Order: sequence, then C-alpha cells, then structure tokens
Amino acid sequence: MTTDVKIPASGESVTSANVARWHKKNGDLVRTGEVLVTLETDKVSTELEASSDGSLEILVGEGEEVAIGTLIARIQSDSSPKSTAAVAVAPAALPVVSAPEFSSQSNTGSVNLIVPASGESITSANVASWRRNDGDSVVQGEVLVMIETDKVSNELESPATGRLKILVPEGEEVSIGTAIARIEIGVAPAPEIRPVPVSPPAAVAPAPLKSAPLPSPPAVAAPAPAAQSLKPDFTALSTPQPREASAVISDGRTTRRKMSMLRRKIATHLVNAQQTAAILTTFNEVDMSAVMDLRKSVQDEFVKKHGVKLGFMSFFIKAVTQALKDVPSINGRIEGNDVIQNHFYDIGVAIGSEKGLFVPVIRDTDQKSFAQLEKDILDYATKARDGKITIDDLQGGVFSVSNGGTYGSLLSTPILNPPQSGILGMHTIQQRPVALNGQVVIRPMMYLALSYDHRLVDGKEAVTFLIRIKECLESPARLMLEM
Repeated sequence: MTTDVKIPASGESVTSANVARWHKKNGDLVRTGEVLVTLETDKVSTELEASSDGSLEILVGEGEEVAIGTLIARIQSDSSPKSTAAVAVAPAALPVVSAPEFSSQSNTGSVNLIVPASGESITSANVASWRRNDGDSVVQGEVLVMIETDKVSNELESPATGRLKILVPEGEEVSIGTAIARIEIGVAPAPEIRPVPVSPPAAVAPAPLKSAPLPSPPAVAAPAPAAQSLKPDFTALSTPQPREASAVISDGRTTRRKMSMLRRKIATHLVNAQQTAAILTTFNEVDMSAVMDLRKSVQDEFVKKHGVKLGFMSFFIKAVTQALKDVPSINGRIEGNDVIQNHFYDIGVAIGSEKGLFVPVIRDTDQKSFAQLEKDILDYATKARDGKITIDDLQGGVFSVSNGGTYGSLLSTPILNPPQSGILGMHTIQQRPVALNGQVVIRPMMYLALSYDHRLVDGKEAVTFLIRIKECLESPARLMLEM
C-alpha cells in the first residue's frame, strides 16, 4: 500500500509552501508519527509527520517551492508484493514480444509544453529550473520544469512520452501560454530486434527449437520496462544536496541565493504598509526607574508564585492596553471607506527568530494578569524558536509592540502591521542625565516611538496615547494591582 505525503492547506491566503528540510533520507524506513519534513509558508513553519509505516520515497527536494496539495513524497508500506509481481510478469510477457509491438513507435509528431494560466492577474512566469536536459527521453507525467510567478511556483509535467526539446532556457521570463518545450514523439530509432543466431543445419533440430532461448536482452530492451515507465524516476529530485548547491551561487567576491518565502513575504508586507497608509511617528522618553525597582522588589516572590520571571514586556502590554482604552481611535482600522472600531484588546508582540520576524498575538490582554502575560510571551518565544507558530497565532491583533532594545537599538521608526493603526517601538535602556526638580540626575531612560496611521489618528491623539503609556510606566504600581 502507498501513502501519499502532500502539502496541507494552511489558510485561505496561503497558496504555496517551501520544502525547508527533510528529516529523513530517500529510502529510509519511517514509522507512524515520525517527523518527515519541515515546511515553510509565507506566514509559518509546520512539520509533517508520517501517517503510516514504510519506506520513504522523496519526490521534491529541499528548497523547492510547491503549490498547496502537491505530492512531495510517498510511503510504501508493502513494496515487496509489488516487486514480486513485477518480476513474475516480466518473464511471462517476454515470449509474446514481437515486431508488431514496436509498430506504435512509427507514430511521429510533437506535443508542446505550454505555460498555463495561474490566475487573472498573472500574465507571465519565469522558467526557474529544468529537471531534464535537452534531448533526454521523458515519460508522460514526469516533472520536467519548475516555473515561478509573482505569487506561486508550479511544476509542469510531460504531456507525452518522447524526446525533450527545450525551447526556453532557465532564467527566462515568458508570457502565459508560451510554449517552453516540445515533446517529440516517435523520433527515437525503433529498437533493434536481433534474429536468433542460426547454428549449422545439423544443430537446428525440432527438439532444440523448443528450448531455444528467446532473443538476447537487447532485442527486448525497449518493451521490457513498459510496466516501470508508468512511474517517473524522481531519483534526481529526491536528493536535497544538488538543489541546495544550485540555490547558492558564489564567485568568491559575492554570493547570490534565493530569498526564502518568509523573507519575501515580509518584504512585500512592509512595502505594502508604506504604500497604503499615511505613516507618521512621534517620540517620547520614559524614566524606567520605577519599573526596574518594582521588578527587583517582587521578582523572587513572583517567580516562586507563578514559575516565570517578571519581565519588561508585560508592563508595556498593560500600559498599551490602558492607553487604548483612553484613546480608542487608535484601537481601530480603515476598511475601504469605513472605520472599524475594535472593543477588544489583542496585542501583537514582535519576536525575532532565525527564520525571520513573527508577530504572534496575545488575546484579551485587559483580562490577563502579569503572570499570564509573561507565560504567553514565553510560550510564543519557544514556539518561534522551534518553528511551531501557527496561522491562528498571528491573526486578529489590534495593535503591536516591538522591542528593538533587545538588540541594542537606541531609536527607530517602526512600520505599521496592516490593517492595524498603531505600533509602539521600545528601545534600549540607557543611563542618561536628566533634569529633575531643578537638578541634573542620572536615570535609566528609554526612548519610545509610536508609529500610527495619520488617516485615522490625529497628532493630538497620538501624542496623548504616548504620554499615557509614559505615565503608566513611571507609576507602575497601580498596573500591578491585579497581579
């Protein structure tokens, strides 16, 4: 029995996925529940597990981007009966092979491989990589080429069995409907049928003719693999190393590699944010003395009671939640010609990882304690590190916070996370001289940056929002009453 391993659906807006890493090798024996492969979409990473025991046949190598639903591997759980049957059939078929079997090879002609339509807005595609060389013999259904549009990548299969004539080389961009290859049918020379060697007349007797061997193997070389030709040979595709090597090009001075799906999505998202919103940033600074003193005084008791440390992020989330209540216009978004006002408080927290930036959403922050907020943040950080952030984790936020101070950033202008209307940037804490009650003192200061959509939020509201956050952080005791 054969079990197919296909790319699962990951949400309505996700149309393709990247085969990031195979955890098993081609031909390995796998067991039900074992992790086979890590997939990356433009939003999240997921792991696919084996749904049955058997031998793994990898069809798509690492680094390939394929459409949702694409078959990327098979698990053969009872390959022995199949191979036995094939061996049994082959000898039985040999005696009936004769010249008429090859008469179909006289049919000549060609079939074009055409770039298919992939949506109304897609007018062209790029020939990314050929899986076969010009002049190779190919089998109907065998994957020949990977093409890429500005949205997805697709694999095109051979429409017929014959010889491949490549018309468009790799790297060329062509219009939808263009013929990029031709499959020439019947152009290969017909297999040569050798006559049975004739011995001197005395040796050719009726009895020996009965047991005389069939024509030598070369005479039936073409028809013998007929049963196998139904299944394309994906051996070249199943080994990740060649694809990985071809994905990086270096001349010693520079290195070129293809952007990951996640990085391409981030790039597109950020550019769209700049183009579709009137982004303005306002700044302020906050004295972190009170927060730092409070954390120090309750940290041991907090850890003993809740099992997690009290960090800075929970204070900022609580301060943002209070500011959204006081300045509700920022807790909204523009949708066409309408303004959607939110009456809930789901805050996105930017988390950096090796794979890129994720903004998972902490739900109902107005109803959660500091301890629960810290646990949620820790859970998301662990999931981001392990590549287990899901689509649901990233959806539905009304506002975002980003702590660039973790990396030492002194000041920045954060970019909105559409369709949200605001994002707060936190920065590194520095000991700086400030004037307090007519004296210059040294205090731990942090710059705050609020970027907002000026189409919906006026400057007065933005400044009021930022000052409200500053007030909450410089008098944090009341924020912790619900701890």
